Amino acid sequence: MLGKFRAQYERMMMPLGAVLARTGLTPNQITMISLLSSMLCCYIYRTYGLLWGALSILLVGFTDMLDGCLARATGKTTRFGGVLDHVLDRYAEFFIVLGIALGGYADWIWVFFAFFGMVMASYTRAKAESIGGLKSCTVGIAERQEKLLLIICGSIIAWMYVSMQRVIMNVSFIIVGVLSHITVIQRLSYTRRYAKT
Repeated sequence: MLGKFRAQYERMMMPLGAVLARTGLTPNQITMISLLSSMLCCYIYRTYGLLWGALSILLVGFTDMLDGCLARATGKTTRFGGVLDHVLDRYAEFFIVLGIALGGYADWIWVFFAFFGMVMASYTRAKAESIGGLKSCTVGIAERQEKLLLIICGSIIAWMYVSMQRVIMNVSFIIVGVLSHITVIQRLSYTRRYAKT
């Protein structure tokens, strides 16, 4: 859904990419900084609660965009950089949901259900593009941005209604999990239709 606006925000981020290029940092170094921000997010959820945790996810999302805009601004896009970015995105998602679980804001079963769905949606895309030969398999009802947005919204609502915190966060993870598994089915269907034989 939000992926439809990717081209627009990539253009908007180009000036920032040019600024980053003057720092001497490489896109892969920015990717590692993004991973570190997700570890910080885990700590913030565990230590400072839902509101600050939700805000820290925005930091993770922002730093995650920086490696791509730097790579485009400098012309240093590489296949390895793309692989590294996708792999560390999964680790980032793990640290985010781990922080929520360690904070005691949701039941582990629903955290696992959601995280497994998130990983499988990404895995299905990767296999469709590698084995299936598709140029892109980003179809589906929910990509990474939508899932993180749901967690952010759930965290803020749960922070507002303290007596319902666990229920609200459980529901948030259930929704993320269901949407993720629906995305898996959609991507499998798309691959079956368009994959190279």
